Amino acid sequence: MGRAAASLPALPSLLLLGLVAAGAAWPARAPAALPRLPAVPNVVHPPVPDEMRQLAEAAAEALGDDDPEVRPALFQGDMAITNEMYEYWRVGLRWDVFPEKLWDNATVPYVISPLYDPADYATIFQAITTLKFMTCIRFVPWDGKAKDFLLIWPIKKPAGCWSFVGKFGGPQLLSLQPPDERGPNCLGGEGRAIHEILHALGIFHEQSRADRDEFVDVLYENVIPGLEVNFDKQSLENTTYSFEYDYDSIMHYGKYYFSKEKGKPTIVPKKKDAKLGQRWSMSTTDCLKINDLYGCLDKSSYHQRRFYTLCRIMGA
Repeated sequence: MGRAAASLPALPSLLLLGLVAAGAAWPARAPAALPRLPAVPNVVHPPVPDEMRQLAEAAAEALGDDDPEVRPALFQGDMAITNEMYEYWRVGLRWDVFPEKLWDNATVPYVISPLYDPADYATIFQAITTLKFMTCIRFVPWDGKAKDFLLIWPIKKPAGCWSFVGKFGGPQLLSLQPPDERGPNCLGGEGRAIHEILHALGIFHEQSRADRDEFVDVLYENVIPGLEVNFDKQSLENTTYSFEYDYDSIMHYGKYYFSKEKGKPTIVPKKKDAKLGQRWSMSTTDCLKINDLYGCLDKSSYHQRRFYTLCRIMGA
């Protein structure tokens, strides 16, 4: 099954989903030209800022079987970032100052691990197809030659959903834990895959915006002791925002993230009846943000009209 699954990106998404729904068998033989995949160990050590390093092991034990985006015990749960990236993030990271962290020519070579079951493979592929359709970013199957590419893999440890932020360089891991006896983990739908891919493209969590205190309250008394750092926010020093704060963002924490006790909220909206975050699809603002980041809205009046329309119609 492994070699056959690796050939799936060539199938149109609707045909792919139809095959899965119908329980059709995959082709018995994969194309001979498939590139050789790099070896990926079951246990990896993604970077954690020094400020969190001593907390990471204790945090992983405290978090237990919590949300799969929290479970990896990285910065803010699911973000693999270096000390340098963390320091720039704190003062308001500007991608125009670090263009090398964006994917060249808005093109992302990718590999989906052949270890995924066909249905899970289809979920990841559909997430990529959605991002391709709603943005000008090109996702292309890795040809074995591109130095930088996204390597989507079911990492065993740290398990859960996690990603580097922006282009890190080389084979760049993005972990999506498949369903198991505990539940769907990262692949109950395409939403969590989209969330992690948006991290890989350069999008941070919404509630870490410098202006977030105007929109939400963080209840630090309910946060697992030692993990308050996960509610840090960026400095206003270098930060400007082109879009309004988005309670509905696919990149926003849920109400109970990092809670020390079930049922105790850690972050609540100031706007009455607002709900925090969702993991179904990009919101209109998520869609506009990623299109803006990669210059999709500036290509021409046609592209601007197209992507504004797609974001308004298809955004959550």
